[in-house]
This record gives sequence, structure tokens and C-alpha cells, in this order.
Amino acid sequence: MTRVRALGLATAISSLLAAASAAAQIKATVPAGPMNPPWDKGIQAISRESYWNAVECGKQGGARPLCVFYDADLCRNEDFTLALFTPYKQVAYSVWQEVSAHRPAPTPSYADAQKTRVTIGVNPVAGSKNPITALTIKRGGKTIAPATQSVDGAVGRFIFDFAPFAPTEPIALELKGKTRTVTCDLPVSVLKILR
Repeated sequence: MTRVRALGLATAISSLLAAASAAAQIKATVPAGPMNPPWDKGIQAISRESYWNAVECGKQGGARPLCVFYDADLCRNEDFTLALFTPYKQVAYSVWQEVSAHRPAPTPSYADAQKTRVTIGVNPVAGSKNPITALTIKRGGKTIAPATQSVDGAVGRFIFDFAPFAPTEPIALELKGKTRTVTCDLPVSVLKILR
């Protein structure tokens, strides 16, 4: 009987280890250092305030201003890299490209920025054997699916409306791969500085 219990215990431990390796829980991080100009309203539809803040962000130039590339290591893990595309980033990035090329700062299209929603691009980390299959947001006990998505091989693009990113309560990005799921927790403090 003792041997049977030991085998049962070994099987249970093996199952728990397999389940743990099939999922990873990480916490979102943003780059250290000041993100200028300051922003604490989170990702939102473009407004006059966010538009001009984004223009100032892009005017900084330089190799990788934090206000443009805040998402570089947002949910760092061994399977996926993320890139966020928002109305703010659309404006800031287009200004940054011109300023970095030593050309005058443009006035990006406000109308185009108004048409932009939140896109999360997911690419595989070099050597990853866990291609993305789906991405959802967990917020307030609810699961929010993207409005649209496209997955091509190991690359995915997931488009969301703004509401899930409101900096009023934490969210979790659930990145489902073929072999395991990576969950990235974004506290309110991080959501506030996303742009």
C-alpha cells in the first residue's frame, strides 16, 4: 500500500510540475529613468492633450526615447516580445523618425490618430518553440477578447478598444502559445504611464 501511495504522490507531483511548466506568470516592467514629457493618463483615444504631448515626446530624437519605446521589455519572457501601437505612439513615432533624420518635426495627421485603436504585436523570441495562438486581457474577473486578430505563423496582431487599458484597476495579458501560456500582470502604476 505504501508503494501505491508513493507512486500516486509521484504522479501528482509530476502533473503539477507539467502544469507549472505549461504556464508562466510575470509582472510587467517599464524602463528605468524619466519618461519625458510626463504622462499619467494611460492609453486612450487621441485628444488635444495627448496629441501635443506625443509631438513633444517625438521631438526628443535620440536613439530610443523612453516615451516612444516604453514597451520594449514590457512583458519580458522567453517566448514572446510585445510591441504596442497606440494613437499616442503613432504621433510620437512619426515625429521621432523625422527628428532623428535631422528633418523638421512634422505635424502628424490628427484624423489618422483618431482612427487608431490599440494594437498589440506579438513576435517570437529567437529560439522560442512556443508560437502565439491567442491573446486576451483579464480585467475585473472578465476575459476580454480582441476586436480583431491575425496570427500568421509565430507572429500575431491583436487589436483592442481603449477601455481594457483604463488605469483604474490592474489587468493581465494572457499570451497563449501552442505549448504554454504566459500571463503578464500590469498593475495600475504601469497602466498609467503607458501611452
